[in-house]
Amino acid sequence: MVETLHSGANPDQARGFLILLHGRGASPDHIMRVYSRIALPEIAAYAPGPPGGVWYPYPFMTPLERNQPDLDQALASIAGLYDELIARGAPPERIAILGFSQGACLTAEFALRHPQRYGGVMILTGGYIGPAGQERDDKGSFDATPVFVGVQDPDPHIPLARARETANLFERLGARVDFRRYPGEPHAVNDDEVAACRALLEQMVQR
Repeated sequence: MVETLHSGANPDQARGFLILLHGRGASPDHIMRVYSRIALPEIAAYAPGPPGGVWYPYPFMTPLERNQPDLDQALASIAGLYDELIARGAPPERIAILGFSQGACLTAEFALRHPQRYGGVMILTGGYIGPAGQERDDKGSFDATPVFVGVQDPDPHIPLARARETANLFERLGARVDFRRYPGEPHAVNDDEVAACRALLEQMVQR
């Protein structure tokens, strides 16, 4: 069962909402530190987490069927949280999603399967899920949703080419994409990524 940690603004007074998805083996507390670094208290932040801190068992470029049923369950948990926010009256353009590493891959995959106007999509060292050469049939429009994609190069888990391909997919579907490559950086969320995410979220709450 996925449990969800809440931080930041009271949802009834929040000017925006942020779903945060942690990396493999981490926890909601861990990804909430990124929210703390962004430091926008008018946002209500939610960080779900699966038992054991693993969203799906195998690397993200493994054939999709090997990561089932965990992958579908992970995507369903994000959809459930998103739908809860909508039911509380949050407009889609004020809901943003941010993920790091395995959580970034989930963020990309969820958004690509549900293209629409979001407050923002932030993919911090990740890419869409599936093997190289997999055919995708992504359709729909992100309607100028701001999307940030940051990736370390080289990274032990996320190939630069997949991160760039993911950014291109979002752009093709009408998102406004900010793609940044960080040569020689470790597998972590760096200060430039935090600043970029803060700027994106500031635009969301001021809109």
